[in-house]
Amino acid sequence: MLDLKNISIVFNEGTVDEKKALNDINLSMRKGDFVTVIGSNGAGKSTLMNVIAGNLFPDVGDVLINKKQVVHLPEYKRSRFVGRVFQDPMAGTAPSMTIEENLAMAYSRNKKRRLSFGVNKSRRQMFKEYLETLNLGLEDRLTAKVGLLSGGERQALSLLMTTFTDPDILLLDEHTAALDPSRAELITHLTKEVVAKSGLTTLMVTHNMQQALDLGNRLIMMDKGQIIFEASGKEKDRLRVEDLLREFQRIRGEQFEDDRVVLG
Repeated sequence: MLDLKNISIVFNEGTVDEKKALNDINLSMRKGDFVTVIGSNGAGKSTLMNVIAGNLFPDVGDVLINKKQVVHLPEYKRSRFVGRVFQDPMAGTAPSMTIEENLAMAYSRNKKRRLSFGVNKSRRQMFKEYLETLNLGLEDRLTAKVGLLSGGERQALSLLMTTFTDPDILLLDEHTAALDPSRAELITHLTKEVVAKSGLTTLMVTHNMQQALDLGNRLIMMDKGQIIFEASGKEKDRLRVEDLLREFQRIRGEQFEDDRVVLG
């Protein structure tokens, strides 16, 4: 479903601030894979997300989604088959619009545009049924402005909006990092349920090593623009945070020092 081949990108090339953000990245994901990505600040996680989403174009390499070359397609064209939930709960929704208007806009994302009402009786019923799966009572607040929702409610809505059109690739960009612990736990649980129910091919960047171990069937660790470690299946299931720290020290010859990633 996703193939990244020899992806490299350099920022500020030829200056004193030159940085290899991604260095010969190769990553393949089969349909239904759920890959979690960990690494310290500056490891290249967000750059990797932006290359897949079309926010950034690599200097070298290929991006194939569902066997189609998309490396030169901008973000707005990839949005038909790439869904993304951001770290900021404010980023994925329109606060001045109602819940049902946000859902209608997301529902039309991968469909042909035509003149019709965005919200009608049948769609409103469908939206209610989707919202009921969140168990947050939002199905009874369809006409409420999204700006009035809590951060956790908005993130849950963003997750639902992104996934109910069944994207080829779902990108979760530290989508629980800005939430308090109880809301982060709620969104983590919802993520696990939604991805499993729909069999979505998912790439999740997280600041929390334990979360990366708890979710998904594959894990990759990045450092200085490279994938330095990968585990899947039973090997991943056996790993603990301490094992990941030891692997980092073995590979890099130094301790992992980003407490935010270790402690979550």
